[in-house]
Amino acid sequence: MATGKVRPRRSKGPVVAVTGAATGAGRLLAARLAEREEIRKVVAIDGHRGDVPAVTWRVVDIRDPLLSNRLSDVDVIVNLDVEDSPDVDPRDRRTHNVRGAQTVVTAAAAARVRRVVLVTSAMVYGAEPGNEVPLDEDAPLRAEASTSIAGDYLEIEELAATAPITHPGLDVTVVRPAALTGPGVDTVITRHFEAPRLLSVKGSTPGWQFCHIEDLASALDVVVTENVTGPLAVGCDGWLGPDEVTEITGKRTFELPAALTFGMAQRLHRLGMTPAPATDLHYVAYPWVVDCARLRAAGWKPLYDNATALRALIDETAGRHAVVGRRVGGKEATMATAAGATVAAIGAAAAIRRARKRRR
Repeated sequence: MATGKVRPRRSKGPVVAVTGAATGAGRLLAARLAEREEIRKVVAIDGHRGDVPAVTWRVVDIRDPLLSNRLSDVDVIVNLDVEDSPDVDPRDRRTHNVRGAQTVVTAAAAARVRRVVLVTSAMVYGAEPGNEVPLDEDAPLRAEASTSIAGDYLEIEELAATAPITHPGLDVTVVRPAALTGPGVDTVITRHFEAPRLLSVKGSTPGWQFCHIEDLASALDVVVTENVTGPLAVGCDGWLGPDEVTEITGKRTFELPAALTFGMAQRLHRLGMTPAPATDLHYVAYPWVVDCARLRAAGWKPLYDNATALRALIDETAGRHAVVGRRVGGKEATMATAAGATVAAIGAAAAIRRARKRRR
């Protein structure tokens, strides 16, 4: 009788749920965990079924109040179901992100899940001209509590801080990746690099640090399997200066005074001409580099360096064109540099104001 090795049933080890498992970093993490012998089962949660094999799919919206019914066998849940596209209405985005995180935490507590991992962003540290480079993981959170995506992350961070008090016995870990790159990533940061020329604020020196979604997935793998506690920053080692970014992207910069840049951006946002508030421009003008000390101490190493991650971003956004965060057609982008588009936008805003005065 022929014999062969049979993979033993994984009766020990945790059951790990991953939200947002159909795409992006969630898909990568679910696939990684499914290959680990020390993980008993991976529960993949999303609004639609994905293609990750060897996992248990549970199709459900993370904002569903009945989510707890789908977590009865789960020990750890990692929330990667986060909406960060600039094109999503800010109110809808916040409802999805904050209510989703709230529901995940509440459902986890009700189902006696012992640990929740909430993925936010290093944006919560804020981007300021006086920031240390790099920032310590325990540095104060100085992002503005605005309608921006950083405001969403701040609310999730507050939820993480209060959850162990509200739900005794529940362990909550926050993970803060640097600027994400990789397939499917579409954020205010990636759109900055879709512009014909890159905005620079006079007198500032940004430090560019990235985090490829493959590295985010590998970091979360370590967080789960090694039980690393936070807060945890995730990103490439070091950072890139403006000259290095120019060399890699092949794009020149144009410089404007800070008052003009942020004042104009806020006016255009109020007029509905740009998708992101002025506070989002701080993250392309000022440094917010973080030191990933805790994960490094746990043995985690990023596969990508900043230069490789930036090249991946440029490859991913090839053929796309954005001006002040708003997607435009290729012909329009070719005809106007980012500086010219900015001047045109200011003129358009002034024309709108004049028209409104005439109607009064």
